[in-house]
Amino acid sequence: MATRDLYQILGVPRTATPEEIKKAYRKQARQHHPDVNPGNKAAEERFKEASAAFEVLSDPKRRSLYDEFGPDALRTGFDERRAEEVRRWRKAGGAPGGQPFDFGDFSSVNVEGYGPVDFGTIFESIFGQQSRGRPGAGRRAAPRAGDDLEAELELELRDAVLGADRDVRVGARTLRVTIKPGTADGARIRLAGQGSPGERGGPPGDLLLRIRLRPHPLVRVDGKDLYLDLPLTIPEAVIGAEVELPTFEGKVRFTITPGTPSGKQIRLRGKGLPDLRGGPRGDLYAVVKLVLPEAEDSLRHAVKALAPLYKGDPRAGISL
Repeated sequence: MATRDLYQILGVPRTATPEEIKKAYRKQARQHHPDVNPGNKAAEERFKEASAAFEVLSDPKRRSLYDEFGPDALRTGFDERRAEEVRRWRKAGGAPGGQPFDFGDFSSVNVEGYGPVDFGTIFESIFGQQSRGRPGAGRRAAPRAGDDLEAELELELRDAVLGADRDVRVGARTLRVTIKPGTADGARIRLAGQGSPGERGGPPGDLLLRIRLRPHPLVRVDGKDLYLDLPLTIPEAVIGAEVELPTFEGKVRFTITPGTPSGKQIRLRGKGLPDLRGGPRGDLYAVVKLVLPEAEDSLRHAVKALAPLYKGDPRAGISL
């Protein structure tokens, strides 16, 4: 743990709000992250120092203990329950909060109203020491796990439907990532052990990949369902036809029933996005779009013959 004041490390006052502390940490993390400064040991140390400070100050309980007991509250083995005896001693005229304790060679002091207090015993309980003297003397800092990292991975819709193996570059590393079928926009993939290295023999953190699907030029996504426009000629829509439609898994053929209107959604079951949890797969909807031929004289004559077939005003009932 850093020996400098944690508030000074993040560059915030002791009265800083949680939002101000988070903002200050993110600024330093972006500036000093090892992936942004490959090979820069000084930047790496500043990143670790800022991360350690944020870990304490972002936790209301740990921040409160730090504000009261100073760096001693950060020592391995600190016992908050036994620290209540120190609070009582302070109220009786002891050292001010936030200052390190140094009790020299004495082991017991008579405190008015409490009788003799054995501070060596108290601090053995608070810090888990086996010997008297300065708190933390001769102790070895505990291992600390590395921080988790986050990165964004853009995918084509085809990869989300079928699954794929893709390379992602984080800093100076290239990692091979397996994309499972059904990976949706906004999903997160955790790569264990690929985050920041641990300290003092601690395990490394993880890498969290946030998935972003690139918009497809033809296919729209709604949850697990996919939507694709299906152009039809007027004869196909009026008379009916057998048509072919591409999907990510190959072409499919289906029947257009006579009198199919523009905008109708034809459902192709099980052709949408798979479900990562093993649930039912989404569907693919072919949305009918009527295509008109070029406006030639012969077309105008043919269309005039259709006018008597319409019964009433097709826009009747439309009001705003």
